[in-house]
Amino acid sequence: MESNVMPDSIRPQRLQPGIGFGSGPTGTLRSSLRPGVTVPIAPLLPSPASLAASSGPPPPLPPLQLHTLYGGIGAGLGAAGHCNPGNPAVLKEAVEAVVRSFAKHTQGYGRVNVVEALQEFWQMKLTRGADLRNGALVVYEMVPSSSPPYVCYVSLPGGSCFGSFQFCPTKAEARRSAAKIALMNSVFNEHPSRRISDDFIEKSVSEALASFNGNREEADNPNTGIGAFRFMLESNKGKSMLEFQELMTVFQLLHWNGSLKAMRERQCSRQEVLAHYSHRALDDDMRTQMAADWVNREQSVASTVAQEVASTERELEDARLAGRELRFYKEKKDILMLAVGQLNAANTATLPSH
Repeated sequence: MESNVMPDSIRPQRLQPGIGFGSGPTGTLRSSLRPGVTVPIAPLLPSPASLAASSGPPPPLPPLQLHTLYGGIGAGLGAAGHCNPGNPAVLKEAVEAVVRSFAKHTQGYGRVNVVEALQEFWQMKLTRGADLRNGALVVYEMVPSSSPPYVCYVSLPGGSCFGSFQFCPTKAEARRSAAKIALMNSVFNEHPSRRISDDFIEKSVSEALASFNGNREEADNPNTGIGAFRFMLESNKGKSMLEFQELMTVFQLLHWNGSLKAMRERQCSRQEVLAHYSHRALDDDMRTQMAADWVNREQSVASTVAQEVASTERELEDARLAGRELRFYKEKKDILMLAVGQLNAANTATLPSH
């Protein structure tokens, strides 16, 4: 499996993300991706798992621990770094406490406009030299609805996404609710404990070895799962948990779409895949091509897409109400809705004309 030397003309094809149903071993897709974060009272990081992802509609991803990368990179990265407080009142209290503290230290006492505060926070990061490729703009997205409860999502400059986590009787309240949870995570992400350090890497790798009864040699071999895990962490040393989760969203989607297994079957090594996709950003081209894979699945097994949409909507709703980072779930839903659009267009085109 671990073939590391090959002509340059072959390597890019082998590293294509698509499954390529009926299109030969090189698949149908090209590449590129976007990002994701957490509740503050949380275990620190996301985690990876299985380069040996399944093709066809994969099973639902379990919440994962940082070290589940033993099989590879992407499988269970569901709840990266977040915890579910379980009690909505606990989450609300935590969010309000962070917002009050932020207001006290930036604007003095008094009511804080969280929408403005969130934008100012990221603008401040940009002026202080943060690497924000697309600027500091915070983007809000309302879910269309003519009656409460209203739902709003907010995407941060790095790509992380959060949503309103309370019952919101107005659109303005939904916007504020989303801004609160995003502000809380933005503030906590600046804490030194949320940076990937040498100590953090050693502790995480040791936990992975213990969990899988691995030996130290595996951690030093990039062709093993734990070695790939160490490689990922060391490649992102100094980054925050939020930044690392933004990167891991790429591998979550590649696993969910079955692309990691397809690349493995093309004899790609784990290290090749990691190196190739560690610098990719999610874009419309990748989304469209992943959607095409789901169209092919639907044509093979009817109702596949509808079932996956229903499952993804439940995951998105549960994660939103728990105050989790939502990028992975939102991207899945967007890709699936692209597939629905392609299927509807194909059905319309084949309808008999009168």
